[in-house]
Amino acid sequence: MSYGAFGLVEVIGSSNAILVIDQMLKTSDVSFLTWQTKCGGHATVFLTGDVSAVTAAVESVKGNPPCEIVASAVISNPSGETIRLTEEEAARNHFM
Repeated sequence: MSYGAFGLVEVIGSSNAILVIDQMLKTSDVSFLTWQTKCGGHATVFLTGDVSAVTAAVESVKGNPPCEIVASAVISNPSGETIRLTEEEAARNHFM
Protein backbone atom coordinates (compact mmCIF):
# COMPACT_ATOMS: atom_id res chain seq x y z
CA MET A 1 0.00 0.00 0.00
CA SER A 2 1.15 3.54 -0.71
CA TYR A 3 1.04 6.25 1.95
CA GLY A 4 1.49 9.96 1.31
CA ALA A 5 2.12 10.71 4.97
CA PHE A 6 1.80 9.38 8.49
CA GLY A 7 0.55 11.56 11.31
CA LEU A 8 1.48 10.64 14.87
CA VAL A 9 0.06 12.20 18.02
CA GLU A 10 1.00 11.08 21.52
CA VAL A 11 -1.35 11.59 24.46
CA ILE A 12 -1.81 10.12 27.92
CA GLY A 13 -4.67 7.65 28.18
CA SER A 14 -6.80 5.63 25.79
CA SER A 15 -9.79 7.95 26.30
CA ASN A 16 -7.70 10.90 25.17
CA ALA A 17 -6.47 8.90 22.17
CA ILE A 18 -10.09 8.42 21.10
CA LEU A 19 -10.77 12.15 21.47
CA VAL A 20 -7.75 12.96 19.30
CA ILE A 21 -8.67 10.36 16.67
CA ASP A 22 -12.23 11.69 16.48
CA GLN A 23 -11.10 15.29 16.06
CA MET A 24 -8.53 14.45 13.40
CA LEU A 25 -10.95 12.28 11.39
CA LYS A 26 -13.50 15.11 11.44
CA THR A 27 -10.91 17.71 10.39
CA SER A 28 -9.68 16.32 7.10
CA ASP A 29 -9.63 13.31 4.78
CA VAL A 30 -7.37 11.04 6.82
CA SER A 31 -7.63 7.37 7.81
CA PHE A 32 -6.92 5.83 11.18
CA LEU A 33 -4.20 3.15 11.04
CA THR A 34 -3.44 2.03 14.58
CA TRP A 35 -2.41 3.15 18.02
CA GLN A 36 0.27 1.95 20.35
CA THR A 37 0.26 2.15 24.14
CA LYS A 38 3.26 2.18 26.42
CA CYS A 39 4.01 2.20 30.12
CA GLY A 40 2.67 5.19 31.99
CA GLY A 41 -0.49 5.26 29.92
CA HIS A 42 1.00 6.97 26.88
CA ALA A 43 -0.82 6.26 23.61
CA THR A 44 0.45 7.16 20.15
CA VAL A 45 -2.15 7.45 17.42
CA PHE A 46 -1.18 6.77 13.78
CA LEU A 47 -3.16 8.23 10.86
CA THR A 48 -2.50 8.39 7.14
CA GLY A 49 -3.57 10.39 4.11
CA ASP A 50 -2.00 12.86 1.75
CA VAL A 51 0.54 15.24 3.25
CA SER A 52 -1.74 18.28 3.40
CA ALA A 53 -4.64 16.35 4.98
CA VAL A 54 -2.42 14.72 7.59
CA THR A 55 -0.75 18.04 8.38
CA ALA A 56 -4.16 19.71 8.79
CA ALA A 57 -5.37 16.91 11.07
CA VAL A 58 -2.29 17.04 13.31
CA GLU A 59 -2.36 20.85 13.42
CA SER A 60 -6.04 20.75 14.41
CA VAL A 61 -5.29 18.88 17.64
CA LYS A 62 -2.22 20.99 18.34
CA GLY A 63 -4.13 24.24 17.80
CA ASN A 64 -7.32 23.20 19.59
CA PRO A 65 -6.27 20.27 21.79
CA PRO A 66 -9.04 18.13 23.30
CA CYS A 67 -6.47 17.01 25.89
CA GLU A 68 -2.76 17.37 26.62
CA ILE A 69 -0.70 16.58 23.52
CA VAL A 70 2.65 15.08 24.56
CA ALA A 71 4.21 14.99 21.09
CA SER A 72 3.25 15.05 17.42
CA ALA A 73 4.85 14.54 14.04
CA VAL A 74 4.05 14.31 10.35
CA ILE A 75 6.16 11.95 8.28
CA SER A 76 5.79 12.70 4.57
CA ASN A 77 6.66 10.01 2.04
CA PRO A 78 7.45 7.36 4.71
CA SER A 79 10.21 4.87 3.95
CA GLY A 80 9.44 1.24 3.16
CA GLU A 81 10.74 0.16 6.56
CA THR A 82 8.55 2.71 8.36
CA ILE A 83 5.54 1.45 6.40
CA ARG A 84 6.38 -2.16 7.26
CA LEU A 85 6.69 -1.41 10.98
CA THR A 86 3.43 0.55 11.04
CA GLU A 87 1.52 -2.13 9.11
CA GLU A 88 2.86 -4.85 11.43
CA GLU A 89 1.68 -2.85 14.46
CA ALA A 90 -1.74 -2.33 12.88
CA ALA A 91 -2.01 -6.06 12.14
CA ARG A 92 -1.05 -6.93 15.74
CA ASN A 93 -3.81 -4.64 16.95
CA HIS A 94 -6.26 -6.09 14.39
CA PHE A 95 -6.82 -2.72 12.70
CA MET A 96 -5.80 -3.92 9.22
